[in-house]
Amino acid sequence: MSGPEAPLARARGLRKDYGAGAGLVRAVDGVDLDLARGEALAVMGPSGCGKSTLLHLLGGLDRPTSGELWLSGRRIDRLSERALAVMRQKEVGFVFQAFHLMEELTAQENVELPVLLAGGTSRFARQRARQLLDRVSLADRADHLPSALSGGQRQRVAIARALANEPTLVLADEPTGNLDSEAASEVLGLFQMLHRSGLTLVIVTHDAKIAAGADRVVAMRDGSFVNETRSSGSLMDHLGRLSTVRG
Repeated sequence: MSGPEAPLARARGLRKDYGAGAGLVRAVDGVDLDLARGEALAVMGPSGCGKSTLLHLLGGLDRPTSGELWLSGRRIDRLSERALAVMRQKEVGFVFQAFHLMEELTAQENVELPVLLAGGTSRFARQRARQLLDRVSLADRADHLPSALSGGQRQRVAIARALANEPTLVLADEPTGNLDSEAASEVLGLFQMLHRSGLTLVIVTHDAKIAAGADRVVAMRDGSFVNETRSSGSLMDHLGRLSTVRG
């Protein structure tokens, strides 16, 4: 699994079941996936087809029922809970549709939190949070609680938080699903920036316009991949065009 040509993430026969007997639900059913470093992958499909479950498996938020899952050369489905938590802190950034910010913490404190949990000093966490909030154009909102921010601003804080520990993989679950067109344009511009910086992205989306700009698009149905296409353009170019149109 190591070497310069090895994929960043690899899944083989990945399966996730919930329940048992007559109530068994197979959310992910025999998925094989190679994700190249620096690639932008879009995952599409109807609600309930397993997209979010797949994202949670790739990021170590959930464990597969069977199959193999590798990230950065390590087989993560066999890691202990503690080792898996460390892997998530250092390797993966998560962006959710519902933001999942800590409502009692300011924007800066939300971005500081992952750094502190990973063992960073308070001073370093403050510096890192300020840098990232400036990067997402929210330096002037650092002391605001999430309740005082718009939806687009909350998502930009969430993106800054996802970048706090310099992950190699960013996983986004419908990141523009709760946003109006203007805020979505701003968030898309940030993903354009992430891709340009060399980060690997997996974006779950219902928006065909967003997916069309990914390096690769996979369609899911009933827990399995049913189709795959490659884009003739790049995500950064496509998102740049969308930002121009929406702006």
